[in-house]
Amino acid sequence: MNPIPVPAAARRRSLACGLLALAPLALAAQTAPSLTDLSLEQLSSIEVTSVGKRVQRLADVPGSVYVINQEDIRRSGAVTLPEVLRLAPNLHVARADANQYAISARGFNSVLANKMLVLVDGRTMYSPLFSGVFWESLDLVLEDIERIEVLSGAGGTLYGSNAVNGVINIVTRNAAETTGTLLKSGAGNRENLLAGRWGGSPHPDVHWRFYAKRLNMDETHNAAGAPIRDSSQRNAAGFRADHARGKDQWTLQGDVYQAELTQGPTERRISGTSLLGRWARDIAPGERAQLQAYFDRANRDQPGSVDDRLDTIDIEFQHTSRPLERHDFLWGAGYRRQEDSLRNLAPAQLQLLPNHRRMNLWNVFAQDEFALTPDIRFTAGLKAEHNSYTGLEWLPNARVAWQATPQSLLWAAVSRAVRVPSRVDRDAFTPQLNLGGPNFDSEIARVAEIGWRSQPSAAVSYSVTLFHHDFDRLRSVDTQPGGLGFGNSYEGQLTGVEAWGRWKVSDTLRFDAGYVHQKLKLAARAGTAPLPGGQSQLGNDPRNRVNLGLSWDVAPKLELDARLRHVGSLPLPAVPSYTALDLRVGWHVRPGLELSLTARNVGDRRHPEWGAPGSRAELERAIFLKAVWRL
Repeated sequence: MNPIPVPAAARRRSLACGLLALAPLALAAQTAPSLTDLSLEQLSSIEVTSVGKRVQRLADVPGSVYVINQEDIRRSGAVTLPEVLRLAPNLHVARADANQYAISARGFNSVLANKMLVLVDGRTMYSPLFSGVFWESLDLVLEDIERIEVLSGAGGTLYGSNAVNGVINIVTRNAAETTGTLLKSGAGNRENLLAGRWGGSPHPDVHWRFYAKRLNMDETHNAAGAPIRDSSQRNAAGFRADHARGKDQWTLQGDVYQAELTQGPTERRISGTSLLGRWARDIAPGERAQLQAYFDRANRDQPGSVDDRLDTIDIEFQHTSRPLERHDFLWGAGYRRQEDSLRNLAPAQLQLLPNHRRMNLWNVFAQDEFALTPDIRFTAGLKAEHNSYTGLEWLPNARVAWQATPQSLLWAAVSRAVRVPSRVDRDAFTPQLNLGGPNFDSEIARVAEIGWRSQPSAAVSYSVTLFHHDFDRLRSVDTQPGGLGFGNSYEGQLTGVEAWGRWKVSDTLRFDAGYVHQKLKLAARAGTAPLPGGQSQLGNDPRNRVNLGLSWDVAPKLELDARLRHVGSLPLPAVPSYTALDLRVGWHVRPGLELSLTARNVGDRRHPEWGAPGSRAELERAIFLKAVWRL
């Protein structure tokens, strides 16, 4: 039974009243930490795992990695995870409507972007329907995120297929860090939310937390002011338990979500559940073993299109050790089984056949990082991955890093990555066309990078990366026997630079800046003749992006944050360039109670970020008032 719709204005009034009614509950708790309490040395020492799949200091990582930590998330004023990702200068984040986003690094962006791998605590979020992420189904309590590591560049050796242009690795906080009660309520002219998280410790070695969240998104409008009809109501809940004793650590966590999303005259219904378990043992200094397994079920019911259920079982083991002096050796193996069952609800339109498909993927990998000299380290790795569509794929990687000075690192890398076929590539049919077919092969990327990371003073740090990607066998629409079909008739080259830096002016003032320039050239492979204009289905990307940020502790209890971004124009379909300014004012009313007011798109009444003229959403100025209580 569908819920009785509640007018948006009434929902906002109700939540605004909730802010006032719950305020007396905030009596005592720890004050939220200020980002200015962290020195740049401490920020450079943040531990990441994306490049080596082992704990490393950010300053030592031979790769293009940007880290969004919990304090960045808090001060962003973001309501949803995709809005948090705007903080990463190496990502192009474009909002298509109230619920859908196009998010990618280094080109090929689309709502169905298929060259970025997204992980949440080691759980792969991509869908084998199109090899991408349904962002509207990824709804976390932002306060429970420890950090987000955004790796741009190929990550296939450690993460496998689809990590072609980058990896977004979301790491949530250990339950020991989230004891007590957190209540959050927010209301604005575009969205409103309620969330709660409760944590405890029945034993000194055991910690747990439980969360529940509801988020409502109001519909957007097109350039003429007509509603797009894309409102949504989302609900999510979950838990995490951590147990540490001696050399062993155990984690058990699960999530469940349900959402109803209006899309024009129909309503999409999505739901899902997951359960993940992980065991790790610190065997000796430098030696660690880890075993992780999870089950995930995702349901997507879109009237007039498909009713789909995807079940995923995944298990992975990895082991790190130091078998020889100056060597850090990592090896592992994994297996994933996915069963996709769907009903095609519109036989006169696009269908996926067969209705049921079982997909198996297994892999083994090894990587060795060793010191050539006291200042130069070399990394070589290889993954062998077998999938149900193209069989065995080889994913090698080599990196070298030179510690030029104690504060500066010069690194270079070469990698090979693949994007394996999805169900759309192989199984898509219409009554007139056989779009999918057994001949569609994996897309290939060969990536070369060189980067420089430095902290020349206690107040300044920066990172610069030059990159070049050679792409082969990119997806095309070709004339084939029996009609049109997907082929591998495009090749391309991507060249660019990505840079970001941070300047801590004082203990109360910090500036951030980021810039990305990229140029993509696509052409038909020799001996092929794809349909003219087919390149547009590969993605839509700006050549230039600029991000500027300011974080200022105006007074002991008052903070101001400003984020300015400029995104260049998109070619096809044409989307004009835009500049957006977001402002946030935060007030620590008392220990444990924080109020904030965030204004988005200040200075510009509305602008588009994605889609074709006439039907696309125009993103309007938005105000959001939020209260967070930590009890």
